[in-house]
Amino acid sequence: MTVSRRRVLEAGAAALTATGLAAAALPAPAGAASGWKPPPPCDVRVLDDQWIPMPDGVTLSLRLWLPDPSVGPCPAVLEMNPYRKADTYRFHDDIWGPALASQGIAYARVDVRGSGNSGGVITDEYSPAELDDGVAIIAWLAARAWCNGAVGMRGLSWGGINTLQIAARNPPALKAIMPMGCCDNRFTDDAHYLGGALGHTNFQWGVLFKAVMAGPPDPAVVGPDWQAQWEKRLAATPPILSQWLSHQRYDAYWRRGSVALDYGAIRVPTYLVSGWQDTYAHPVGRLLERLTCPKKGLIGPWGHTYPWAASPQGLDWAAEEVRWWRHWLCGEDTGVMDGPVASLFMPYRAAAEVLPQATPGRWIAEAKWPARTTPSAMFLTPDGLAAKPATARTVTLSSEPVIGLTKPEWLDRPSIDQSTDDTRSLVYDSAPLEAPLEILGTPTLAVTLASDAPVAQLAVRLTEVTPDGRSWLVTWGLLNLTHRDSHSEPAPLKPGRRQDVTVELKLIAHRFSRGSRIRIALSQGLWPLAWPAPGKPALTLTLGRKSRLTLPVRPLEAAPYRLPIAEVITPVAPDQPRPTAITQAIAPGHFSLANDVPTSERTIAATGVVLSRGQWEQSEIHEGQPDSSLWSQTVKMGWKRGDWSCDIEARYRLTSTAGHFDLSETLIARSRGKTLFEQQHDSRIARDLI
Repeated sequence: MTVSRRRVLEAGAAALTATGLAAAALPAPAGAASGWKPPPPCDVRVLDDQWIPMPDGVTLSLRLWLPDPSVGPCPAVLEMNPYRKADTYRFHDDIWGPALASQGIAYARVDVRGSGNSGGVITDEYSPAELDDGVAIIAWLAARAWCNGAVGMRGLSWGGINTLQIAARNPPALKAIMPMGCCDNRFTDDAHYLGGALGHTNFQWGVLFKAVMAGPPDPAVVGPDWQAQWEKRLAATPPILSQWLSHQRYDAYWRRGSVALDYGAIRVPTYLVSGWQDTYAHPVGRLLERLTCPKKGLIGPWGHTYPWAASPQGLDWAAEEVRWWRHWLCGEDTGVMDGPVASLFMPYRAAAEVLPQATPGRWIAEAKWPARTTPSAMFLTPDGLAAKPATARTVTLSSEPVIGLTKPEWLDRPSIDQSTDDTRSLVYDSAPLEAPLEILGTPTLAVTLASDAPVAQLAVRLTEVTPDGRSWLVTWGLLNLTHRDSHSEPAPLKPGRRQDVTVELKLIAHRFSRGSRIRIALSQGLWPLAWPAPGKPALTLTLGRKSRLTLPVRPLEAAPYRLPIAEVITPVAPDQPRPTAITQAIAPGHFSLANDVPTSERTIAATGVVLSRGQWEQSEIHEGQPDSSLWSQTVKMGWKRGDWSCDIEARYRLTSTAGHFDLSETLIARSRGKTLFEQQHDSRIARDLI
């Protein structure tokens, strides 16, 4: 299961409870220090609807899982995000709270201010007020009579990103963290801009975030003033898409909260976790390399989700977390730091090739980071990728074909064969491999090019072409060429001027099989993944010594590494349908993407709340007409119980000219079917070399 920012509100009980986490004894993990065993399981107390006062008077809502008092003082682990602990995220918390508390570790789950049942308002991601709250919550937990004074912090996506940012503030009681699916740079690696190009994900996530910001508190929890509190939230909800679109370069807005500006600020032990099908795996490499604190990293064969919730293959993650937290929060030598600095899954096939079945491969280990690899260059020649450069010659890369239909989403790897896009791209293949080849790291493409326009893009897809001729995505990279030297100070291209450019692809591990070919496919952008450059720029590429693909080649191993964490494989019915493309031509040269999720309902048994969710997304473009691109989306959410009935509708529509973006965003709130609040914000925003 993938728990993405777009899909996190659709997570269901069955998918989560299928992981089998329970308050049961955990086996002693392999590699643990001699004599260490996890504690015997204990009873757990659950305290709902607790309240934590903040220094500015705002009160935050807390759910707390405590070990039986007979355990004595215990540490606490905090997770905080805006995804409504009382209903939407309840299944996750009801599994994970007992898993930790039964092992003597309290689990605290807090709605960030302005979300769920917490007071205040939320107006942006990871606001200074939210981070201040995190510091105050950690101090509050450490001061409880049941706490031993040590606090940890964990979380996925939003919860992983704010974990890093709060750790950089060094709260005294914070002793260790476990951020998952997170990033260190808000501009380059969060859900907004892709190599300096405007990402579709900026709006897919943003329209959902508007609905998150505007959701109502539960009157059964906050009392009769719930509607006044809700109306205050609605009035404070900003035109967030316009705000994000107004910052098209790495400026002070995006630098706030980007821990990449000072890795040394994070001083507590850090365990980084992600999956290869998750775009957030890329920052793990930088963090492992540049953090100076005690650190570990793990990247598995899953998407944007927790390792215990991954399907069809995940890990018995409870055992690993108990080792981590008891080592750093209880002062026990559990052996968790005895292993490698990085444990990584080496896929033998692309996940898209085998889904919904498990990805074949093995776990590997790296004692140090960066990994022990050797750069291997393959030159672009008229005959394909070669070990030696050919005599210099030029080729033209047009921006007119619509390319990217086989990779429409940013967060997860694509779900179909890349061949359709490859036929419309500039493609370079290696000879069939005579032996398997493994890579681990960030491949790069260096190329000499000239543009006939001041703004252009270059996209690179690295694929494995199997003997049957199909092309499977391994990793990819995209660069707005005006950002070639700096994301903070982009500069227009000088038409006709040749220059050397390097595109860094996403961090990846992959084994190319014997008999397969290595392919790079070049295009001007990827639509609908990113908004196209204005006009019809053409690139002239010079093939020669400076134009080459460099792969981080890892030596093949004779003996496999044994991961000291049990793997969990979820059987998949053989007749389960494979995912298919959702982008199609609706007329010659006219492409349309529809990504609709019909409204569905589910009932939260513990609270009686009925949740409803639905979304309707449309993207269109005419080939050769980049300014015909259109993105639009509507998200609807509802909450009802008895005579309490609330729903939110958030939508946006984006078009452009050569010089401006035209953006409309709307928010509507209804109570008992009647409109309580309606706001539309239309903006024309200048394109800033994008």
